[in-house]
Amino acid sequence: MDQKYLVEVENLKQYFPVAGGKLFEKKVVKAVDNVSFGIKKGETLGLVGESGCGKTTTGRTLLRLYEPTAGKIYFEGEDITKANMLPYRQKMQIVFQDPYASLDPRMTVGDIIGEAIDIHHLAASKKDRQDQIISVLSTVGLNSEHANRYPHEFSGGQRQRVGIARALAVDPQFIVCDEPVSALDVSIQAQVVNMFEQLQEERGLTYLFIAHDLSIVKHISNRIGVMYLGKLVELADSYELTFHSVHPYTKSLISAIPIADPKTSRTSQRIVLEGDVPSPVNPPSGCRFRTRCPYADELCAASEPEWREVSSGHYAACHHLDKVN
Repeated sequence: MDQKYLVEVENLKQYFPVAGGKLFEKKVVKAVDNVSFGIKKGETLGLVGESGCGKTTTGRTLLRLYEPTAGKIYFEGEDITKANMLPYRQKMQIVFQDPYASLDPRMTVGDIIGEAIDIHHLAASKKDRQDQIISVLSTVGLNSEHANRYPHEFSGGQRQRVGIARALAVDPQFIVCDEPVSALDVSIQAQVVNMFEQLQEERGLTYLFIAHDLSIVKHISNRIGVMYLGKLVELADSYELTFHSVHPYTKSLISAIPIADPKTSRTSQRIVLEGDVPSPVNPPSGCRFRTRCPYADELCAASEPEWREVSSGHYAACHHLDKVN
């Protein structure tokens, strides 16, 4: 257990049972399978991968919104895998992907934000509670009049701001940002991402920033982890991962980032992956990525690649790093 990390997961597994199949046969979806990483205080760790790779499940399991199947979760060096989460809820928050589904339509914005303040007994009086609600609303660019309105009266971007205000109301140290901009218009995405960066600077926040858009993650993250079918395949410093990635899957993701300069764009090679993502109920043997990898051979089918340090702080899991690079 490393003290330099604020949050750390070790060999985290999250399996969900699946209905169907033969009698007495238990099938599971290995949504997160043996994932380990740490997030330092004040940094942003980006987590990317295509839909269904397990990144949202990782974030939710880390906060114990899902109970982990196996593995350990640490916060400030304390093992919280089986701990009572109420005191930790104040320190660890989440901003959900869908601002339409994550806000109760029958509650006013003031009550949505006030609920967290009430649960953790953070207000000394009614006036104090009201002041805290207005203060956190102004932090996210909304005003006191918005407190008496209902979620349906807001645009998508404003709703997401309410979701962020709700997370900030308890003054947390760590926030899981679960694709917080993917449901928003592009023009608003930049505003929200900038707001996350500003809040981090002002409040010293630590983020796990989950997204499938690498260009946004590259902009906001200090380090980036890449997931494929429940496994972490590469983890490195943001610049290092963008310009010196070693895993074939990461390379194909990075080649898909649009380039604004037409000259560079013409000369850059797009790496297109063959086939579809396999079913997480029945993943390929050995390396999960082998069915779509141009370098795959018998070794990839026979054994799972080892998670190892390629260079300082740069980790990857691949049998053929010498061939790929």
